[in-house]
Amino acid sequence: MNSKDIANRIVEAILAQKLMPGTRLGEQALSMLFDCSRTLVREALMQLAARGIVQVSSRRGWYVVQPSKTEAREAFEARRVIETGLIRSAGAMDKTTLKRLKQHIQQEKTALKQDDVGRRSFLLGDFHVCLAECLGNQLLADTLRDFTARTTLIAMLYQSSHDAVKSCQQHIEIVQALERGDKETAEQLMAEHIGQVQAALQINATPVDPLAELRQALAPMSAARALPTKTGRIAFSKPPSSTSPSTYLGALL
Repeated sequence: MNSKDIANRIVEAILAQKLMPGTRLGEQALSMLFDCSRTLVREALMQLAARGIVQVSSRRGWYVVQPSKTEAREAFEARRVIETGLIRSAGAMDKTTLKRLKQHIQQEKTALKQDDVGRRSFLLGDFHVCLAECLGNQLLADTLRDFTARTTLIAMLYQSSHDAVKSCQQHIEIVQALERGDKETAEQLMAEHIGQVQAALQINATPVDPLAELRQALAPMSAARALPTKTGRIAFSKPPSSTSPSTYLGALL
């Protein structure tokens, strides 16, 4: 395994919504997980930092980015420009290319029926990368993969309410327009699709706190208040228990 493979695995985990914004990525843990040197891990993380997927600080180490509201808006604007532009400049799609897109959509439908949240999330995001590849631009496909990972983090951070079934249906309509050779409609549908995904963000909601569980666990015991009961005895309120136990990094990647 090389540094590019490690970086790709991390991006895939983000697309599958298995790595939350702000998740710490320890070099030692990753080197044990991937059975490689910390040097390779560091190279992978540096690649991801250059692509805007992770950040590093002297205090926290490496961690998955937490996009701001401004960065969220810019990421969706960038995707809208790239994806509509790709469709506008594309030539006619051949049967092989259309078949690949239809197979991808069928995989989306299967994931939706199985209620496989991780695979569903990955496939819905990967459709846009697949489309860019089918339209013949690998460089923009690679760029889109990173932008899609960022918008997936944004959707998690700002609690998107966009319906997955609706996303899949919009993908179907885009491919149908391309199959008819109606690039103008396909471009319009893509712009509307990205706009609806963006509009579904609860941008004014409080972002997810990646330290919430740890913060709760380390709260001082004095926070357990003595409460009077009907019998006059003193009962102590139990500290709230976590409903989602910490997940080992290996299960996420």
